[in-house]
Amino acid sequence: MKNERWAPHVTVAAVIERDGRFLMVEEQTADGLRINQPAGHLEAGETLLQAAIRETLEETAHTFAPQALVGVYMTHIDKPGSGTTYLRFTFCGTCSAEPAPRTLDAGIVRTLWLTPDELRACRERHRTPLVMRSLDDYLAGQRFALDLLHTHSVGPPVADAP
Repeated sequence: MKNERWAPHVTVAAVIERDGRFLMVEEQTADGLRINQPAGHLEAGETLLQAAIRETLEETAHTFAPQALVGVYMTHIDKPGSGTTYLRFTFCGTCSAEPAPRTLDAGIVRTLWLTPDELRACRERHRTPLVMRSLDDYLAGQRFALDLLHTHSVGPPVADAP
């Protein structure tokens, strides 16, 4: 038996409000067309903030400026024959007024600016329950300073002295 180490999938998401509306993406998934905050996986070598900025740009063409951490969420998605655990870091902040001229990530159908009521009315189309949970936390004023997060990088091994 192979000794494999379990690890959750680390993801980031961005809550971006403008004039009472929130920047969302409509994306094609294995479960059909779903609505989500700009979100995605942390990639090797990047910080959580870098991942949130990159994912927002790739999915919306807007430049994201994180201002606070809304929350850290863990969810387990059960699928027939398997399951996946996600550890999601959700940030809030501002974004560029206009999207950059670029192609959106594969699977992203379009961006939407929706009110909280519009989002509540389509819960069945949310990618995960974390979409509404993190928005509700944001609306309740939940914010944590970004200096709560620390990234420690370990460089290449240093050769032993002779």
